[in-house]
Amino acid sequence: MSIADGKYLKIVKDILENGYFDNNRTGVETYKLPHQIMKFDLEKEFPILTTKFVAFKTAVQEMLWIWQKQTNDVTWLDERNIHIWDSWADENNTIGKAYGYQIAKYDQLNKLINTLKTNPQDRRMIVSLWNIDDLPDMMLQPCAFQTMWDVTNERLNCMLVQRSGDMPLGIPFNTTQYAVLVHLIAQVVGLRPGLFTHVINNAHIYKNQVEGMKLQLERLDKAYEAPKLWINPKIKNFYDFTINDIKLIDYKHWGKIKMEVSV
Repeated sequence: MSIADGKYLKIVKDILENGYFDNNRTGVETYKLPHQIMKFDLEKEFPILTTKFVAFKTAVQEMLWIWQKQTNDVTWLDERNIHIWDSWADENNTIGKAYGYQIAKYDQLNKLINTLKTNPQDRRMIVSLWNIDDLPDMMLQPCAFQTMWDVTNERLNCMLVQRSGDMPLGIPFNTTQYAVLVHLIAQVVGLRPGLFTHVINNAHIYKNQVEGMKLQLERLDKAYEAPKLWINPKIKNFYDFTINDIKLIDYKHWGKIKMEVSV
């Protein structure tokens, strides 16, 4: 069984059995638990769920849109038939000063890569998308808003901090795409992928997603082994990666579970 399925569904079960039920910004009540954590060793296994289908290519392309394209313009996603951000896009088809805009504004990715190459024991390797001054100009303030990076024994470790996590829909995407990000950055700076730790401050399940999560829990005993991640070994510049350079091998899963997105 995939390690990701076990860790993820343990949190899901805990939320359904012990979660605090209340309203929130969207108007759709949630069951929630604070301070949920999943930790994965990326050299041992790639963390993607098999108890339901996770749209790997879509998740990776959204990550590239944020970290590589560093844009707030949704057009790049639209051209690839990815409509994750349609509900938040403004009249200019942007999401305001959010996500990739903040990476570009302070040249954060290039600074991170340079530090990893020149001073890997630096303890200040942080990429933050939570810019207080710009929050009012964001169509959606970032959920996965901060990464902290570390190098130990020639392995690149990353901690992702997420203020809010939709467990059925958002978290499987975020775990997958940031695990890929660690692999990509590790390759371009000459390190091995290490630990990826996903910290979720508010892990929640909307009430209209509960039946879908119960169905997924029933699949736990039938979870598949995790697939392998393949990255084109020829790519040494982060900005040269395309979706064709990043693939899953032998991704077996139990199919989609349709659930609602609360905006």
